[in-house]
This record gives sequence, C-alpha cells and structure tokens, in this order.
Amino acid sequence: MAAIGLGDRNYARLFREETGITFPLLIDETRLAYRAAGLRKANILHLFRADNAQARKRAQAGHRQHRLGKNPFQLGGSFVFGPENVDLFAHISETFGDNASPEALLAALRKDRGLR
Repeated sequence: MAAIGLGDRNYARLFREETGITFPLLIDETRLAYRAAGLRKANILHLFRADNAQARKRAQAGHRQHRLGKNPFQLGGSFVFGPENVDLFAHISETFGDNASPEALLAALRKDRGLR
C-alpha cells in the first residue's frame, strides 16, 4: 500500500507525524500522477453539494481533517493495481469526501489473491 499526496516533503513529514501512517507516502507537487490518473478538481460549488454535506456529517462524527495542502480543491481517488500492470479497482472521487469504501478495496485485493 502507498499514498500519494500533493504537498512538499515538509507537508508529508507533518502528515505522517499527525496520522501515524507507516506505509509509503509519496509526494506529487506538480500533480503529474493526479493528471495521469484522470483525477478531477472541485470548485467552490462542490461545498454546497448534498453528497458533500453528507460526507461532512460523517467526518464530524469522529474523523479529523488535517492541514489543507497547496491545492485544497484537488479530488482524490483509490486504486488497486495487480501484477503485470493490471488495474483491479479504480474509484475517482466526484466531490470532497467521496472515497472508496474499505470493503470495496478489500474485495479487490481478495479477488486478486483468489480469496473470499
């Protein structure tokens, strides 16, 4: 597992310290990987979308937003890649808080391993 973030080395270091993650955290200051994956950017109107309001309520129930990076409107995505350059799963966020479910990610990993 690896994560790709938009910040610089200092931002990545602070994020790692705040979250305690132990997996690789790569940085993409120029958004090259984001563009290659076809990840979108939000705009101010996304703040008023109903699905964003639902995500905000979920986040207020126990999740904490970390520092905003230099491009806070960049949307994310979740991907599972298999051996030999096989795409097993792709989720491209439509708005803030639109993340792939852990169940969907685990199902893609299990499918690759032939597990149930």
